[in-house]
Amino acid sequence: MPVRVGSTRVSIATALTVGAVAVALFSTGCPPRSAAPDAARATANDGAPAVVLAPPAGPEVRVRIEIARTDDERRRGLMYRRHLEPGTGMLFIFERPEPQKFWMKNTFIPLDMIFIDEQRRVIAIEENAEPLTLDPRGPDTPALYVLEVPGGWSRTAKIAPGTKVELVNLRAD
Repeated sequence: MPVRVGSTRVSIATALTVGAVAVALFSTGCPPRSAAPDAARATANDGAPAVVLAPPAGPEVRVRIEIARTDDERRRGLMYRRHLEPGTGMLFIFERPEPQKFWMKNTFIPLDMIFIDEQRRVIAIEENAEPLTLDPRGPDTPALYVLEVPGGWSRTAKIAPGTKVELVNLRAD
């Protein structure tokens, strides 16, 4: 005997089978979807390059990254971007640790700049750098990496100096 489900007629056996499958799927212990503003969680690894940060006062967070290794890539950085998704950013990799200074020339969005030393610890953060400015920003302490993320993200994720950093799925060149 068919029953009406919405605007579709289906047999009772089909409706019961679909219901049983749904119950089985939802009762298998699937983790709930994260309510965090970042869709990226530290436990996920989809093979994409990422930076995982372990702040002292909060859970680990993962940032999916683009990589700037060459002088040209580092010079362009995130210029001309109109938007940067939460949980994403750009990792600047340098040949050796040196004090790194960044500006916001032709950068249309506020950014947090996270300076990381060769021991992979956060040494300084420039929060909400003002777009379209030429003011040099950065600590006098040597950094080997700089991670740029959307402005305000560092505070939300509780990133602070001393935060441990792990680089994931970066190719060796």
